[in-house]
Amino acid sequence: MKVLIAVDGSAASLDAVALAGRLVHPTTDEVAIYFSPLELEKKLPGSPKAMVEGATAAIIEEAMRHLPESVATPAQAIHSSKPAAVGILEAAASWHADLVVVGARGMGTVERLLLGSVSRAVLHGAHLPVLVVRSPAPAGRGLHVLACHHEKSAASVATTLGMLHWPASTRGHVIGVAESMLAGPLPSWLEKRARDPDTAAIAKAWEQEHAAEVSDLASRLDAFKRSLPPAFHDAAPIVVEGNPAEKIIAAAKADEDDLIVVGRTPTDALSRWLLGSTSEAVIVHSHASVLLVPVEKTA
Repeated sequence: MKVLIAVDGSAASLDAVALAGRLVHPTTDEVAIYFSPLELEKKLPGSPKAMVEGATAAIIEEAMRHLPESVATPAQAIHSSKPAAVGILEAAASWHADLVVVGARGMGTVERLLLGSVSRAVLHGAHLPVLVVRSPAPAGRGLHVLACHHEKSAASVATTLGMLHWPASTRGHVIGVAESMLAGPLPSWLEKRARDPDTAAIAKAWEQEHAAEVSDLASRLDAFKRSLPPAFHDAAPIVVEGNPAEKIIAAAKADEDDLIVVGRTPTDALSRWLLGSTSEAVIVHSHASVLLVPVEKTA
């Protein structure tokens, strides 16, 4: 696997290097550190070329220091004169990267809504998995990872997780959210009127639909779990009902997960940008790092 890690010298980008380093196989995977000197030139206008070059070398050297010593192949340094987001995407394509890793610097509400950050631009422009790192890799314990199931993205998520290196200390589990109109327990208003002959049939249909969907989801989650690496096999699947993004974020918070893996299914581009989606909401509101796996449209 080839992993491109974008850095800018910030603590967030160094956290991204450290977390990515825990997911690469030390003997078979390749790592490249990407940096755009243009970003330095913007901050240091009029600076001598030698100063910019020296600062660039220092930033990349510091990033490489955050990779595990066990990584056998030295990381490759990639420079670009392009703006950060454009350069990252072009470098990922020309280097044939399998995964792009970026750090998520603190984004305020306005910046999130305007999609103004480099990481958000990369997310929307990439056609390969993107890992957005929000916090440092945990010290003293393995990673806690939550893999999200959706019928349209399950295969892509499983493929991506299978490419990554999961140390034995990793604790992985899976979650699925029942989304149908009738999903969820019988509403209180309907339960109170269930003895009314006019609403009894509705109540029965509601309960049957709910039971069938939860049972089917539990079965699909079990199969999904078995398709993932061994680190995800032990924990019981999480079956919940309600708003997918809210339930995923709540489960990740309750289990102190460090990483959420979620698929981005094909949707109308305008709707995704203006209204959001499950993956978009998870990326914006979760405090955990997020690995976004795209699912391309099929004919």
